[in-house]
Amino acid sequence: MAHVIVMGNEKGGSGKSTTAMHLITALVRDGYRVGALDFDLRQKSLFRYLDNRTNYMERHGIELPMPVQIELAASTNDSRERAEAEDEALFDQAMAELSAECAYIVIDCPGSFTPYSRFAHARADTLITPMNDSLVDFDMLARLDPADGKILGPSLYSEMVWNARQKRAASGRKPMDWVVLRNRMSTIDAKNKRRVGAALKDLAARIGFRLVAGFSERVIFREMFLSGLTLLDLRPDDPQAMSMSNIAARQEVRELMRSLGLAEPADSGEKQAANA
Repeated sequence: MAHVIVMGNEKGGSGKSTTAMHLITALVRDGYRVGALDFDLRQKSLFRYLDNRTNYMERHGIELPMPVQIELAASTNDSRERAEAEDEALFDQAMAELSAECAYIVIDCPGSFTPYSRFAHARADTLITPMNDSLVDFDMLARLDPADGKILGPSLYSEMVWNARQKRAASGRKPMDWVVLRNRMSTIDAKNKRRVGAALKDLAARIGFRLVAGFSERVIFREMFLSGLTLLDLRPDDPQAMSMSNIAARQEVRELMRSLGLAEPADSGEKQAANA
């Protein structure tokens, strides 16, 4: 069976699709065949990213690492029960097809609760929850007492993850690795940053996730979407592309892959040198 990586967070704008795209690129560059599913059926941010990548390759006459894609649609059945059954059947079929040829499957979930999202969470070997480093995003994981900052209880999303983990345990599968990714962390030692950090450590011990440093706030992540490129596609011999900021950002991608324990990412220049 393929290792299933799910990008899950019921709040938009946290960097799910950007993180998913960099994971896919890193894994394919490392020699793995990777499947991709985008369950944000309205925005389709991940598949839009991949479309831009395909257009970039056609314009420049080059080849870049790409995953195997399967696009699903939501059932239009009037019966909610039958519609969910149809969605589940399509999900199972897609997972079976990708598992037959891929070592990894990366699933990008929407910022809302949907049947496809629930199915994906139940199958996740690694669940990655990116969050912006703010109390607003922390509310997606748990409720805080505004007076003393103590945790009052888990959020609806955390309860969904708990139910998914219970089902995995009941089926005899290995435990899910739940990773909370702190994105857009400020370099300034602000009070809000310390408060979020303390609350996350407390919550991690309570509900069982591990904290990993994500991506800093950088313009390069927003700029690369239109070209479909990732930091691992930038050539080290291009001084304009490889600024100090971009080198630091690429190192963040490397550290993320090491923290997840999936694969050691290699950029295009390193791959060419290794092949030579």
